[in-house]
Amino acid sequence: MTLTQLSYIVAVDKYRHFATAAEKSYVTQPTLSMQIHKLEDELGVTIFDRTKSPVIPTPIGEKIIAQAQVILKESRELTDIANFKEDELRGTFKVGIIPTIAPYLVPIFLRSFLEEHPNVDIVIEEVLTGDLLEQLADDKLDAGIIATPVEQSFIYTEDLFVEPFVGYLSLNHPLIDKKQLTVDDLDRSNIWLLSEGHCFRDQTVKLCKEVDKKNRASIEFKSGNLETLKRLVEQNFGMTLLPWLAVQEFDGKCANAVIKEFEDPVPSRKVRLIYGRKHIKPTIIRAFKQSICDSLPDLLKTDKKRVLIE
Repeated sequence: MTLTQLSYIVAVDKYRHFATAAEKSYVTQPTLSMQIHKLEDELGVTIFDRTKSPVIPTPIGEKIIAQAQVILKESRELTDIANFKEDELRGTFKVGIIPTIAPYLVPIFLRSFLEEHPNVDIVIEEVLTGDLLEQLADDKLDAGIIATPVEQSFIYTEDLFVEPFVGYLSLNHPLIDKKQLTVDDLDRSNIWLLSEGHCFRDQTVKLCKEVDKKNRASIEFKSGNLETLKRLVEQNFGMTLLPWLAVQEFDGKCANAVIKEFEDPVPSRKVRLIYGRKHIKPTIIRAFKQSICDSLPDLLKTDKKRVLIE
């Protein structure tokens, strides 16, 4: 019996398909199937009912898979104990960050963190909130950075900062002459939104009012990238909302668009650091958070009048 075999049966249980489990495990299907057969022969049981589609565990297989998950988690914790000591940080630290935060926050803190902790191999993955929470629950990530509240009891949350929203308007937009925007200026018929699954889309929708779309032309463009929405605005198409960090590289002389701030109270989002309740890496969690907070621009360190959009 090997940890690899245990990881394979957990993967098949998750995806309920041998080919998909093999792909996600970065092995060929024959290799995965052979290793699972070896495990079944060693234990003298059938773990999966292969006559079903999708494949399902047998009753005894369910118990074996549950125990395999415990064993795999404990094996990872053994490695963590060996790698992370109170007086020295070393080893691998895996962090998931949602796409509307990662490209703007990571460049701010990454260099200083690596210089201070050169023996830490940090792995950063852009991932949507739902997938991030799932990977954290499966111990595939050590921590995450998100912008919505967490309800799962096994996840700890620590606040990092509150980030204002700004408007990004094309030069011919009807609101271009306003000094500041208000929430009442926003309507869903004239604003670019991210595709489903992005929490920033949900927050934007909560801010926007519904209007009568009868006899009004509309364009729907589904994008998972804020930079794409910015490019659309710069081509004289409507407006979008952006997190404050996303416009810090803005050059008004080059961009064919205008940034508009909101009147107080400014709609904002709270950015959070999350990690598992039974975490074995408290020292690196503290160091990671401290590095982010120390690197933040001054505006995000202030306690201005803002309203959270959750």
